[in-house]
Amino acid sequence: MHVRTTFSRRRRGAAIYAAVASIMLALATTGCSKSLDDDKTPPVDQAASTAHAKLLDGSDGADWPAFGRTYGEQHYSPLRQINAENVNRLGLAWFHDLGVGHSTTGPIAVDGVIYFANRFSVVNAIDAVTGRELWVHDTMAAEKAGLRLRQAYGTRGIAWWNGNIYTGTTDGRLVALDAKTGNERWSVLTVPDDGVRFISGAPRVFNGKIIVGHGGADAGPTRGYVTAYDATTGKALWRFYTVPGNPAVDTDETTRIAAETWSGDWWKFGGGGTVWNAITYDDETDTVFIGTGNGYPWNHRIRSQGKGDNLFLSSIVALDGNTGAYKWHYQTNPGETWDYNAAMDMQLAELAIGGKARKVLMTAPKNGFFYVIDRLTGKLISAEPFARQNWASHIDPDTGRPVENPQARFPDGQSFTMWPGTVGAHNWLPMAYSPDTRLVYLPTIEMANTYSDKGVDIKGWTPPERNLADGGINVDVPEDAGAAQGTSRLQAWDPVTQKSVWNVPTPGVTGGGVAATAGGLVFQGHADGTFNAYSAADGKRLWSFDAGAPVIAPPITFMANGRQYVTVISGMGTSFGIFGKLSPHSADYRTQARRVLTFVLDGDAPLPQSQAAAASAPLRNFSVDAASAERGLPLFEQACGVCHGIQAVAGGTAPDLRTSFAASDPNTFRAIVKDGALAANGMPQFEELDDKRLNDLRHYIASRAQLMDD
Repeated sequence: MHVRTTFSRRRRGAAIYAAVASIMLALATTGCSKSLDDDKTPPVDQAASTAHAKLLDGSDGADWPAFGRTYGEQHYSPLRQINAENVNRLGLAWFHDLGVGHSTTGPIAVDGVIYFANRFSVVNAIDAVTGRELWVHDTMAAEKAGLRLRQAYGTRGIAWWNGNIYTGTTDGRLVALDAKTGNERWSVLTVPDDGVRFISGAPRVFNGKIIVGHGGADAGPTRGYVTAYDATTGKALWRFYTVPGNPAVDTDETTRIAAETWSGDWWKFGGGGTVWNAITYDDETDTVFIGTGNGYPWNHRIRSQGKGDNLFLSSIVALDGNTGAYKWHYQTNPGETWDYNAAMDMQLAELAIGGKARKVLMTAPKNGFFYVIDRLTGKLISAEPFARQNWASHIDPDTGRPVENPQARFPDGQSFTMWPGTVGAHNWLPMAYSPDTRLVYLPTIEMANTYSDKGVDIKGWTPPERNLADGGINVDVPEDAGAAQGTSRLQAWDPVTQKSVWNVPTPGVTGGGVAATAGGLVFQGHADGTFNAYSAADGKRLWSFDAGAPVIAPPITFMANGRQYVTVISGMGTSFGIFGKLSPHSADYRTQARRVLTFVLDGDAPLPQSQAAAASAPLRNFSVDAASAERGLPLFEQACGVCHGIQAVAGGTAPDLRTSFAASDPNTFRAIVKDGALAANGMPQFEELDDKRLNDLRHYIASRAQLMDD
């Protein structure tokens, strides 16, 4: 085992596209299954049966063994020891400092032990009662990632099954660890060594198998797929491709059938459709549901000559859990061109609709519509907007297709200010469904972007080199920014009536992930540094804790030694640090309090005050050359902004370079940026940058530093 400290690291339209596109990695008929082995899965033993029982939606809630707690991904717990009447007694049981690095990750808890992976797949095990560290395993992903570091944001979650802990890594491995010792049991490389694909989402376990996808459809030719492995041995079982390959070469079912919905030579671009986040399992029907991402490149005119639905982009696809065979699909955005991926969490439930009990799948993807789908057939039951949107008038209830606003395709070189923008009305931070209130608790984003492809060489466009994001499209902040810059709220949504029941404004561009409980509570952290409990019935805030740092990660709750605990991880991570300019909390990368926070009734552990960021102005006396700074702007936005923040205003994911001594010294700056001196810590290497461009970057950063008082 290894213990390391890690840390992470766009002309205006195309440049800002790249920064925003990178966030969304952060923040992608019939199909195919490719059998990787004809051997049958071995019989499930008793221990595996016990593990299976923990993951059922009807389990007792003593554990939180998966990213969404159970197969159905409801992010709901049946525990009620902590409830609306006594939550005011909730106090800190213990905290555990994490040090510098990404920390926006969903923990799990099994048999009195909390497991999580912070930074770049550094997996931790902590005693849930005492907070004592049991083991740490560093997968050394940052050192092995290479170019992948440019598009990866740490680890969003992990998985558990029958004595194993599973994590995906930035360099594309799926790793199984012994839950008791942290020792590696097996490791498999799930992606080709193309320098583009990476894993940041949580793997999911089902019926003795573990399934994982990957990201990478914003920065290079990528054909999406998911792969299922034997959870005990790591043996590959089946693979499902989400978009077709070259019809002249590939013989899989997706290529044979879905290729009819594509045009031109799409396979040269990969197509996209990565499954970087959402995977849900229905134990009753042995069905795996995957949520697919955007196309590559984003621009439908380039990717597919502006023709066809492009299956299975931006879709929910149902697969046979045993074989990976296609069952059905539902596409939220045919011919997707705005990064409106359908990779947000999908929750299973039984709802009384029209006097009948319906088995449904619910999802609130980026495009701003809340979908209720019959999970047995894939037929749309209803879809209504849950946030401001202007790209479609409605979803046709008969065809299930959106009725688009023609301007949304920005015809004839025009631009269109579109709600929601690339961040989406809902991003990867999960919603929760309570079978008690029958409401969905949904972190909602209100934010717009202006789209166009004016000036883009549609016929001659080629992918950028070196894993830099470019989707053949211009994405910008609207000139009349105002509210378009970003606001957020937590809302309770009735999936039957398709109406909002209550709303609570939340600070910043996004609120944190959500957990609901049978105690009548909804837990959510905020970017202002608070962790909160709301009444599930009316949204009244019943309790709040000052964590001293942004709390964006999804919380969990579980039992240990007869007491109910609530755990959440504080600190900014993944892609939302790009919004430092809009952040309500000063989250300094070096000093913010990244911690595991665990609460219990009558807990009284003291929390040290957060360390204040030291005042630093090494670039104030830098003599800025305006022309050099202007050349540095697109370089910064494409290569640096996703981590160091739009306009160089960092939000805590990476250091604020306006106060960086490294940026003030050309030799130090070259060693870090060009030579990769901090690659092991998560800072990617940009060896293609010559001294002139490095100097332009420094002049741009200095120009921003000298505006800090404005």
